[in-house]
Amino acid sequence: MIERVRVAVVGVGNNTSALVQGIALHRQTGSLVGIRRPVIDGLGVGDIDFVAAFATSDEKIGRDLTEAIFLAPNNFPKLDCELPRANVPVTKGLVDATEVDRVAAALAGAEVLLYSAPSGRPGTARAYAEAAHRAGVAFINTTADPIARDPELLGRFEAAGLPLLGDDLASQFGTSVLHDALLRLLAERGLTLVSSYQVNLGGTEDFRNLVENPNSKHQSKLNALSAADKVQVAPLGYLSQLRSQKVAHLNLEAQGWGETAVSLDVKLKVHDPSGAAGVNIDLIRMAASALRKGQGGNVAEAKPMLKSPPGTAI
Repeated sequence: MIERVRVAVVGVGNNTSALVQGIALHRQTGSLVGIRRPVIDGLGVGDIDFVAAFATSDEKIGRDLTEAIFLAPNNFPKLDCELPRANVPVTKGLVDATEVDRVAAALAGAEVLLYSAPSGRPGTARAYAEAAHRAGVAFINTTADPIARDPELLGRFEAAGLPLLGDDLASQFGTSVLHDALLRLLAERGLTLVSSYQVNLGGTEDFRNLVENPNSKHQSKLNALSAADKVQVAPLGYLSQLRSQKVAHLNLEAQGWGETAVSLDVKLKVHDPSGAAGVNIDLIRMAASALRKGQGGNVAEAKPMLKSPPGTAI
């Protein structure tokens, strides 16, 4: 029987809620809806155990992980499944770089650290990566902050035989994935792109945070697009009434044969945390498999699942 992956998570927000609940739903029903890879290197979707969780919210600290994921400002809906206690109390997260050793000690027994805190805090992200390195744990950076794109840090993880995956998720079916697919389709069919834009609106705390700290996310979105020089990405918009849903508007203007005009407008509406969880479940298993094989640094198989893998712009 294969050993389950022992996962620690930073950030007990909507993305973590979607991941924890989705794993429980799969275990109880066996449903493969929305799952691209039921098994990766022998690891199934249900072969994940959470062993530690870190947050900065006073309301969440000390609560069991399965209780904390439903506390405000989280607004991802409760899925139709039973959620047994994880017996994992949420621990106070890292406040400054002097606490790296405390976090590293708390990672004892974990194999993978999933960094799912808000983007726009590169110093905090790097400190958690340092804690993972000291603890001998694989690190996954789901944010737009440059961690895996840092050659020095990536080299240290590689030398230590520790996987470092990132940066920034390409959501399971999100704006960047759809936008890039449409741009590539135009090119494949011989059309000439004139201009394109995307607008993203959401109601999660991550959206609210990114409205205030947009720089790294904006570049990461451009990294994910194959014709970024002709694409404009509007600043993210936060609308609380959307809750965990994201609404995206895409426009593409092109020319076909005889320089005739082609115009395409698309609206996408998804639950943003579900899109993240649908990718995280694969990244976790890829990281664990690489760790168990002693393969450090970047995991090539993960590249299509990320907006800004190593080598892209910071």
